Amino acid sequence: MKKSKTISEILDFSVVAFFVFILMMMLLWGCKHEPINLVINPENTAANGNGGSSGIPCNPDSAYFQNDVLPLFVSNCAKSGCHDAITHEEGFTFNSFSGIMNSGEIQAGDPSEGDIMEVITESDPDKRMPPPPNDPLTAAQINMISNWISEGAQNNACAGDCDTTNVTYSGTVLPLLQSRCIGCHNNNTTSGNVNLSTHAGAQVQALNGRLLAVVNHEAGYSPMPKGGSKLSSCEIKELKIWVEDGAPNN
Repeated sequence: MKKSKTISEILDFSVVAFFVFILMMMLLWGCKHEPINLVINPENTAANGNGGSSGIPCNPDSAYFQNDVLPLFVSNCAKSGCHDAITHEEGFTFNSFSGIMNSGEIQAGDPSEGDIMEVITESDPDKRMPPPPNDPLTAAQINMISNWISEGAQNNACAGDCDTTNVTYSGTVLPLLQSRCIGCHNNNTTSGNVNLSTHAGAQVQALNGRLLAVVNHEAGYSPMPKGGSKLSSCEIKELKIWVEDGAPNN
């Protein structure tokens, strides 16, 4: 006949079982895998190709679509009667990255492909863009677009330093007007009877208050640049400094 286990034997078995359980838990805990790191390197997403950057500093040797190229297209091409959203001449609307790239006139990485570079460098006035009586793009503007295409024609942007310690007409204001305004307000196409292509013309608008009013989108004034994004707070601050200094030709 089989003998019943004593209380001492039962206790000894329980103690052993308890320590075996603890040992198994320790082994399982020690075998836990580290989680896979799925954090994307922010440096790889700073320029995402969909509208700019996350504070990427501007490189003077690079061309940026939002900062440099789009303002040229808006001022010189996306105008009434040409390639704005209403007219869209030849089916082209050049007031956005998608509109410009979907035109098929630009081959990213190769300025020699596509028709954009051909028409903006054309010497025949009947084929040149923007067409007469509009002024042709300057050599610097053409180089900017060419460099942007060579660099991949990306929808990129950058954050430049807002240096307002040395604001001048020649070094600060004129380049800004050339990029954002002079395509519509020049010697040949003085939209609104405003000519900003000369210092004298810009000074008139500065001193009568209209220049700051339109770029600040004040009530009662047509917001400028027309069809484009509002100037950055830094750009407006630079204009304000120049205007308050008397709009000198410096």
